[in-house]
Amino acid sequence: MTIPRSSGVLLHPTSLPGPFGIGELGQYARAFVDWLALAGQKYWQVMPLGPTGYGDSPYQAFSAFAGNPYLIDLNALREHGLLSDTEFNVLPEFNPGKVDFGQQYVWRNQMLERAYARYAFGDAQHLKPDFDAFKAEEADWLDDYALFMALKNAHGGLPWNAWEPGTRDREPQALDNARTRLKEDIERVKFIQFLFFRQWTVLRRYAAEKGIQIIGDIPIFVAMDSSDAWANREQFYFDDQGQPTVVAGVPPDYFSETGQLWGNPLYNWDAMDKDGYQWWIKRFQGSLKLFDVIRIDHFRGFAASWEIPFPAETAIHGQWVPAKGHEMFEAVRQALGTLPIIAEDLGVITPDVEKLRDDFEFPGMAVLQFAFGGGDFSVNDFLPHNLRENQVVYTGTHDNDTTRGWWRNADELERHNFRVYTSSDPTEDTFAAQLTRMAFESRARLAVVPLQDLMNLGTEARMNLPGTTGDHNWTWRYAAADLRPDLARSLRDLTEATGR
Repeated sequence: MTIPRSSGVLLHPTSLPGPFGIGELGQYARAFVDWLALAGQKYWQVMPLGPTGYGDSPYQAFSAFAGNPYLIDLNALREHGLLSDTEFNVLPEFNPGKVDFGQQYVWRNQMLERAYARYAFGDAQHLKPDFDAFKAEEADWLDDYALFMALKNAHGGLPWNAWEPGTRDREPQALDNARTRLKEDIERVKFIQFLFFRQWTVLRRYAAEKGIQIIGDIPIFVAMDSSDAWANREQFYFDDQGQPTVVAGVPPDYFSETGQLWGNPLYNWDAMDKDGYQWWIKRFQGSLKLFDVIRIDHFRGFAASWEIPFPAETAIHGQWVPAKGHEMFEAVRQALGTLPIIAEDLGVITPDVEKLRDDFEFPGMAVLQFAFGGGDFSVNDFLPHNLRENQVVYTGTHDNDTTRGWWRNADELERHNFRVYTSSDPTEDTFAAQLTRMAFESRARLAVVPLQDLMNLGTEARMNLPGTTGDHNWTWRYAAADLRPDLARSLRDLTEATGR
């Protein structure tokens, strides 16, 4: 994939402003697209859009294909007659600067259930032809996902491998009984997915009209408790009771001394090879319905995965096990053609990872916050003069501190290296703007900057701290007034000055 020299902004839709406690795909999403266009940007990068569960991480979704119901624009449902004005008279006390996912789980799901109930009783029947078409077109994943979520709800939220053996193991009679017993719940799940995809399609079309393409993020692995793992058990390493025998993670690194124990099931590449990698072909097909460009998180897992025996308390005692990424990407290319993929090639990168990336000409990534550590930092691959043209450069990512926060907390060696490299002495107020300019001035074809860095926000606006859980991750939101026209104009000036 050849990306023209350009730039964009990283912002997850949950961080958008709005009246109902979380970002939605309506008015404020369109306003952000307008702002990007005003700022001369060509890309909006988002994180995975799947339905989140425990921990609220978009990288641990109940499905690799489904959309997150929390993002559905409720005002649009009111316009369709699926919600009434009276249902908005008494609202929870929403925090405008932070997502409360527990609050969303209760209140928003109730609102969506009411919307479906109105449809089921005959309201908004103008949606029926499109809903029927959606169910038919997406049946390959939607049928399993809707049944999975209905069963999960019937089991009080328990993971699928804790269900009774019949449904856990997908015995045909047990599934037929469940489809009959849970028919209404299944249809509701499908309808809510229809609403998400309908709204996302409208938003993506609006972005395209403004000259904005969407970079979507897909995790290499699926969640343990997902419809993907339950419905495709033979594609992973599970025992007879549905327990994983090995799980995914990464060894000790910059982020964690004990590594990161993700707990995702690992792919059985031999099984995938036997059916021509059909699951991956379908996954990329699904992603291309959502995004113009696909960023693959943890790309190095296609060369080898850090395999951790299950159960384990940390990721220390694992091993690198080869994967069949080359065969998979070749099968996908044969089926779908050249894919617009960005490879997240950060972390422990070995020659086999580089070869896989370069054989398919995928752009890699560089993070400027990583460029100034160590003694002989001049050989650091992330220094601006060492960047490749076929690369995407970031000031930081969703897993990093904000750039202002990074400078505040950087050790003295990193600060010294930056001063030597740039012949400058930035302050906490000026550092984020300087690093952004360095990203834009680099020869990397695409430069992407988190909105927090453009707003010069500190650690309080950090999106995620890897290896931790709690209500500080994935919750940051900006206020509508923060998206100032003068900020757009200064970003446009920088974009034009650097030929992006």
